[in-house]
This record gives sequence, structure tokens and C-alpha cells, in this order.
Amino acid sequence: MPTQPDADTIRVLVASDNHVGVHERDSRRSDDAWKSFHEIMCLARERDVDFVLLGGDTFHDNKPSRKSLYQVMRSMRMNCYGDKPCELEMLSDASENFDGVYGRAFNYANYEDENINVAIPIFAIAGNHDDLGGELQLAALDLLQVSGLVNFFGKVVESDKISVKPVLLQKGRTKLALYGISNVRDERLFRTFRDGGVKFFRPNQQKENWFNLLTVHQNHHKYSETNYLPENVLPDFMDLVVWGHEHECLIDPRFNPEMNFHVMQPGSSVATSLVPGEAVEKHVAILQITGKEFQSEAIPLKTVRPFVMKEIVLQDEPGMKKIAKKNDNRADVTEHLIKIVENMIQEANKGWLQKQEPDDEGNLPKPPLPIIRLRVEHSAPEGGKFDIENPQRFSGRFSDTVANITDVVQFHRKKTATRKLKDGTELPEESVLAQLAMDNVKIEKLVREYLSSQSLKFYPQAQFGEAIDLYVTRDDNHAISTFLAENMDSMVKETYRRAKEQGFEEEEIDIQGIFDDIRTRREEAFAAGRLKNKKKGKLKPRPSHWDSDLDGSWSDQPAAIEFSDEGENQSKNQQGDQDQDSDMESKAPTPAPAPTRGRGRARGGTGRASTTAANSSRSLASKATTSKTTNARGGRKKDKDDDVIMIDDDDEQPEETPPARVSRTSARSQTKRGGASMTSRTQPSRQADTRQMRLDFSQTATQTRSKTGQNQTEELSDDIISDSDGDDAFEPAPPRRR
Repeated sequence: MPTQPDADTIRVLVASDNHVGVHERDSRRSDDAWKSFHEIMCLARERDVDFVLLGGDTFHDNKPSRKSLYQVMRSMRMNCYGDKPCELEMLSDASENFDGVYGRAFNYANYEDENINVAIPIFAIAGNHDDLGGELQLAALDLLQVSGLVNFFGKVVESDKISVKPVLLQKGRTKLALYGISNVRDERLFRTFRDGGVKFFRPNQQKENWFNLLTVHQNHHKYSETNYLPENVLPDFMDLVVWGHEHECLIDPRFNPEMNFHVMQPGSSVATSLVPGEAVEKHVAILQITGKEFQSEAIPLKTVRPFVMKEIVLQDEPGMKKIAKKNDNRADVTEHLIKIVENMIQEANKGWLQKQEPDDEGNLPKPPLPIIRLRVEHSAPEGGKFDIENPQRFSGRFSDTVANITDVVQFHRKKTATRKLKDGTELPEESVLAQLAMDNVKIEKLVREYLSSQSLKFYPQAQFGEAIDLYVTRDDNHAISTFLAENMDSMVKETYRRAKEQGFEEEEIDIQGIFDDIRTRREEAFAAGRLKNKKKGKLKPRPSHWDSDLDGSWSDQPAAIEFSDEGENQSKNQQGDQDQDSDMESKAPTPAPAPTRGRGRARGGTGRASTTAANSSRSLASKATTSKTTNARGGRKKDKDDDVIMIDDDDEQPEETPPARVSRTSARSQTKRGGASMTSRTQPSRQADTRQMRLDFSQTATQTRSKTGQNQTEELSDDIISDSDGDDAFEPAPPRRR
């Protein structure tokens, strides 16, 4: 690369997967992650870089502990604030790059804030560990951003429609277009790229003079057909791709001749699991970008705890075949393995000391306890046997010399034949079982595999799996109950709408057929990303008449959760029949409200003590033939924008109360006396319930969505962003063809 003055060179420190907070409950490794992160921040200040680029998973948890937040914010403030002026000029509209779902209070980069002195700005994307969550869809990086420590870019709001707009930076004659895509579930992102749902914007002025750098956080290796992000789906105008999420450090840029760009994989800065990829020496990189050329300098991290991993075949070790012929050879096998582990400990300490620098007195620091992992394949030769010791007991021998005192050794046997169950079913290979044992298995995937062999007649399978995933991984205690209530409500509404459109005086209603059709369409909408589970809402105040001893905990009731309007906003992205579900009640005329007792249902109350899903379906006939019942139901209609589901207090109570509960019986009798007039008004409806009716509905052409127009792939535009003197640095996105 030709020599250029420093005024034209942008220096970037690149790191990824810091996982601050991992092993926080381990007394020996609890501080490993934040110490390595602090070293990275110190390197940024010592090397006088222009900015730091973090490729995701800054935190190990999307709800980091106070200790993790404190250490990260402390390191950033100590090293990134200062009087040194930042020489980067932002040419793009910062509100286009840093706005979140609900916008942010500061629509500019942190180093442009006149109230704080930022010497080294940090640009970061979110990973799969510190991803968005909660009621407002905020990530931990949002807290750092609003504190003025980080510029959080590349946030993905809709996974099926992703617009990637670059942060345009300039220093001297060097122009940098910084792109970022925060983590999206790999299968969904693969489908979005395939369907042309990802659009990259480019400057249309001097676009050949821009150095284009993309940061992603996805699977790099092909674990399955769709569970990764192929390099060949990325735009070929990129110059460098920084790939987060994979922990193996491949810091030297690798050239992809097919796409004509380089790929750099920084890897993690701390070992999160005992796998070979984590044992590779940890590095960060400093990029020097001048014009369209760049250089990369790999810098090894000195504070990383040493990690040595080795795998042996026991019968191939010297003298072990002879020992296998002996009876009761446990002591000999254990002694041989102890020698191997001791040599690994010495190797780890020696390698760590070689990277350290002596102090003023010439003394080297004391090495930390290393992480040691020995995998032993202990299949014995023919006619022999290896008597091995318990792995935890063996690991306990090194409690004073290693950091991982419970899993130093791992024993396994060589696979000899395919294992089968008693019924003849073949079990998966050991590699598949090992993959399932990893901590990155999704609950949703396990549920999907289980439900694929079942027959769900009411609820959509994929959305059900995601609700369970939210319950387990996001601590959303109401995810499943909300999913069930929302789908039940949608089913009943759609059934009412179809019955009203088709008429049913002389025909029967095919309830199961309608449910099957609605479930199928909801599954298609969820697969396309247009239908999402509602996020955790707010807890309503407990009513004064609520008795927790008799009625249960108020917080466990579905009616106790009040959702914000964000649940309604997703209906705007749904087409055809999904829009009809949300707009059904706004289209129907609202009759004059009828007096009702207590709290009625959102779709209307009839004054009955309890109502089941089957009774709601059978009451369709009475709704059409009895005007009084129609008025009673219509009197409790909710507005289109009202997301509160009203549920009767007695919904969970049986028709007949046991005599032992005197208080409930007396209360119920008073309620029946108070609602006598309502009972007389709904009597025709009860008589109509005895008729069994059946209607055969067919979906009209206007209700059927054209799939061919939905998944059209559009070519990426080459001139969408403009860095001219106009007000907006971006041109509007091209309209989506249908």
C-alpha cells in the first residue's frame, strides 16, 4: 500500500464477543471477561485509534448484572473520554443510523455531543447474547448509548425487512462507509436474504472512493442448510467483512475471490466453553484504512487466562497396550494421565509468561491458574480393558493448579456401530448428540422437533414454540398464557366475521374447518415474520375485591397484564386475512351499549356466569337470529386501538359451586339475582344453542394473498445514499414490488 500521511489514515481497533459476565458465579474465573475487555479499551487509548468497533456479544447476558455494567462503563469512561479531539467527520444523518424502535433522545454520535468530551468513539452492534428484549425492545447497548459511551448501530427492527444504512465517516481524503447488522436468528436471516428482504444503501457520490466495511454477528460455518449466513449472499461491493459470533480467532483477513472482499474473524476475548476453537490464542486487530486500501495488525491479549486442550487415544500412548492386558489397571491409567495433565499445566504457564513484560525490577507476574482440558478416547485393544477413574474425582486432584476443577478430563469411546433402540429406531450419531448438548440449542427448536410429530388442531406450531422460548430464555412468565388467549380471541373473532358474511340461518358451521384454515394462515404469517408474539406487558393494579386465597395470584391471571400499543403495530405489517382479524370489529357498526354487570368480555358479555370455547362457537346461531342478544354483545365492543382484553371475574369458576364454599355460593346467588333481567333477555339465545348447525366456508379471492408477489427478490440498488449537500444523506428506499 502506498505511504500516506496520518491525516488520511483511519485507525480502527476491532474486537468481538467479549462476553462480559460469563462465569460470573465461578470464584476463580468470575473476573476473566471484564479484565480482557479492560485490556482492549486500554489498547485503544495506547495505540491512539480513531474509533473502536465491537462485533456483538459485548455482554454475555441481555440482562447483565450490575457488576458487568459497572466494569464495562468504567473501562469505557477511563479510556474513551478525554481532551483529544476526534478527527472523524460524520457525513450521514445520525438519526438514520442510531434511531431505535421508539427513537432516541440524542440523534447524533456521542463524540459530537458538546456536553461530553469523547476522544475515542465506540461503534457496536448487538449479538445473540445481548440482543433486544423487554417491553420497549431495548438491548444493554441502549443503556450505554443513552449514557454517551457507545454508538449502537445496525439495530434490526423487522427481521423480514432489513434496511442497512451505513455510518458515513471521513478523515482527510479517506471515506469510510460502516455497515452493521445486529444478530438475527440464522434461519430467519437466511430466508430474508433469499427473498430479497435485505437492502444495502450506498453513497451515490464518488461511490467508488468509499471503503465499505460490514460487521455481522451470525454463524459463519454451515451447521445446516439454513443455519448460517453464506458469504456469497453479501454484496460484492464490500471491501472487508468483520465476522462476529464465531469464537475461534482467525484474525488475519482472508480473501474471498468469488465476492472480491476480505473476511476477518476476531473471535472471542474470553473462553466461554471448553472446545478447541477457544484454545486458539486470543487477538484483537488494528486496521489502518487509507483510501481503498487497508492493513491489519494482530495484537495478542496478555490478560487472557491460558487455556490448553489436548486429545489422546489411550491405547496409542506408549506402554498402554500392555497395561490394558492387566487386571485392575486403574492406578496405572490414572498415573499416566496425571503426567499428561501436569505437562499441559507447565505448557500453559510457560506460554503465558512469554507474552508478559517484566516490571521495573525485572520480575515477571505470577501466571493465573490455567484452564486444562484433556479428552481421552479410552477404547481398549482386543482382549484388554482400561479401568478409568471418575472424571470429577480425577479433576479434583488439580484443585490447586487449575481453574476448572470439575472438568479437567473427559472420557469417551470410539463409535463402533450404530446404536438402536428396542423398537429398531436408530439413534443419532455421537456428533449430533454432542451438538444437542451444547448450550446454544434453542428451546424453540426442541419444541418444533417434538410438535412436528404431533397434530395440533387449534394453535399454530411455530408461534407456540417461540412463546415457550420467550418463557424459558427471556423470563416472560406470561408469554404462553398471552399466546393462548390471543389465538383464542383471534379464532373466535374470525369465526364471527365469516358467519356474518356468509349467513347461517339454514346451514351448519364447520368450526374445525374454520380453525384449521385460520391456524394455517397464522403459521404462514409467522414464518414470514409478519406475526409476532406480544412482549411482556405491564401488570394492572389488583382489584379490591380480588381474593388471592380463593382466586389465586393476581399476577398469574392473563387479564392482569396490559399490553402497550406495540402489539397492535405488528398488524400493520400483516396483509389480507391477518388485517381482517385486527380490523373486524372496527368495520362492524357499534350498537348502543347495554347495561352489564361487573367486567365484561372484550367481545361482549351475555351475563352468563362462565363461557367455554365450545359454547362461544355454538352461540353463533343465536347471534344472528336474536337482535337483543346482538345488542348485548355489541354493547361491550372494544375500539380497534384498545389492546386490553376484558375477562369476567367468574370465567374460571364452574357452573355449580360446591356447597362447602359458603362465601362463593352466597356471592354467586347475589350475582344471579342482580342479573335476572339480563337472563331473560338472553333466553332466546340459549334456545338457539340446542340447534347444531354446520356451514362450509370457502376463502374468497380477496382473502387469499398472492404468494408470488410477496417473496419477490429485488436487486440491491447501487445509488441510494447521497452525501451531497442536501438535508438527507440517503435517498429513499426503492418501492417493494408485489
